[in-house]
Amino acid sequence: MTRIVVVGSINMDLVTQAARFVGPGETILGERFLTVPGGKGANQAVAAARLGATVALVGATGDDAFGRQLRQGLAAENIDLSHTIELGDCASGTASITVAEGENQIIVVPAANARVTPTQVERAQDLIARADAVLVQMEIPLETVEATLRLGHRLEVPVILNPAPAQKLPTNWLKLARYVTPNQHELAILLGADSTEDFRALMRQAPCPVVLTRGAEGAWYREQGEPSHQSGFQVDVVDSTGAGDTFNAALAVFLREGLAAAVRKACAAAALSVGKLGAQGGMPQLHEVEDLLARSN
Repeated sequence: MTRIVVVGSINMDLVTQAARFVGPGETILGERFLTVPGGKGANQAVAAARLGATVALVGATGDDAFGRQLRQGLAAENIDLSHTIELGDCASGTASITVAEGENQIIVVPAANARVTPTQVERAQDLIARADAVLVQMEIPLETVEATLRLGHRLEVPVILNPAPAQKLPTNWLKLARYVTPNQHELAILLGADSTEDFRALMRQAPCPVVLTRGAEGAWYREQGEPSHQSGFQVDVVDSTGAGDTFNAALAVFLREGLAAAVRKACAAAALSVGKLGAQGGMPQLHEVEDLLARSN
């Protein structure tokens, strides 16, 4: 069974569904409100577990109502929380999400996620050394992202860096990643580019292999030479929250099958994830991905 370690954030998502996005200074009536587990780290852990992997999560929650609910939900997905700490002097992370017209706007308050440290990653060294892949994102301190990249490189375990929320990173950090998985906007920020227009040129400029997500259009990927394209899968969109996290998880789970196969399965998993409300609510089981791929042959 594939073994995945995720180093990342754990949030409670506060989701408002509306007919359209609100403008500055404007008040509108929403259609629905709910609280659902989220955070890019937790999302990727849940998605990987549902796709059949053995998953461990390195992260942090507060010792509060949200934190207890989040930990219970992760445990119910059979995710190893032995390296997820509970902080008595800090709140759990939250994300305020508005969903409208099949898109989303998100404001994240890191809280406990800002206390995930390089020391915590080092303590998980034995776990990471046995992993088939490590996933890390950027809703935790950058020093912890760097520590994860360096540890994975030292242990020769592939690290997939999902650079979101995006910011420019040092070239020597990027060289430590087995793959970076930005969207077009994130790739430009990551490389300090002025324009996002020619994303294939940006992919060629990157100092490491890139898997670029393009929403409904699918994904582009490049290890050497020219980028290759994987088409998306046509589905009805309810909520795109968590689609990128599902993609990243699937990429890690199926990476041993080769990059092209992993990207195809990741596109299928991401497509399935947008059919339901909530980041984790739509994340598919392995048999659902296999069924979609079989129907698409």
